[in-house]
Amino acid sequence: MDYCGDFIELLGPDISTKILMNLVSPSDLIRVSLVSSSWHQFVIENGLGKQLCLKLFPEISGIVHTIEMNNLIDTVGHKQDDCDELECLRKNHRIYTLLARAFNPFVRKDCISDAIIASSTDNYPEESINNTLEPFDRIDTRASYWSSEGQNNPAVSETLLYKLMTKMCIVTEIHVQPFQAYFQYGFPIYSSKAVRFRMGHKLQSEMTDSLTSSNKWADDEFIWTYTSPEFPMVQENCLQKFKLPEPVLCIGGYMQVELLGRVQRQEMDGLYYIWEVCFEVLARNREMYTFFTTTYTGKWCIFSFSYIHCKIITERHKRLGTNVIEYITSGKGRSC
Repeated sequence: MDYCGDFIELLGPDISTKILMNLVSPSDLIRVSLVSSSWHQFVIENGLGKQLCLKLFPEISGIVHTIEMNNLIDTVGHKQDDCDELECLRKNHRIYTLLARAFNPFVRKDCISDAIIASSTDNYPEESINNTLEPFDRIDTRASYWSSEGQNNPAVSETLLYKLMTKMCIVTEIHVQPFQAYFQYGFPIYSSKAVRFRMGHKLQSEMTDSLTSSNKWADDEFIWTYTSPEFPMVQENCLQKFKLPEPVLCIGGYMQVELLGRVQRQEMDGLYYIWEVCFEVLARNREMYTFFTTTYTGKWCIFSFSYIHCKIITERHKRLGTNVIEYITSGKGRSC
């Protein structure tokens, strides 16, 4: 059989890249890289794994800047100064290929799994945070909403803590619906003046049972890696949609909702309240459930991948003078 030649060599890098970028799955790109050593080198040197990842999920372009511009990638057994360009390309290829394989291509609305705790609750459990998991203001004949405690000062804020479906997701939009008290005179709407969202992970490996049962707020139990701008809310009984300035990679799977300021005073006691019906988080969730598990200690946020081992130190620890964030990669598949 006559040798037909290598089409990558015949067509050149530009045309070959355009052809290969028509692939629709990261698995296809992995198969291409297994054809020969020259194809494997071509895929890595031209960053096709990264290009395909950004093509499938343009939302993570901000992550690319964080990883590459801040020199966050390191290899096992090597210092960053000793890392040559080819080795960095290999690490990037592994990271972006796994990221592309990890995320679900469809945006989901049901991304909240549990309501953890509220900073205050007026009547528990009738008006607990758990009611906000249902997208209805009535269940059968009963009103369904969360209510804060009443306050004389309308500037007092409230916070609600939620656990997301997965520990890694790309959040694009969050919806909030205030509650309209149809059983009170004038049908008042108990909205907050504004809302803000924070995302991150637990500082400790487990939240103690006493914390949840005592209903005490424990903001120091978490490290928040993202804080959104403030979004003004309107006094309307509808699902209000807040699109984040850019998609956010939430690693750790926790979201805090900050309800800033109060508008409505209750006639019967003269106090200001915040009542909310439901919250929705729109996100691309992690599709590969064996992709990683997470554990957290007081200083390190450790992610165990099947082919990537990552140690992340947040900005909080950078300010304290600890080491920079490291992404530690290996192909042995050991647990951290």
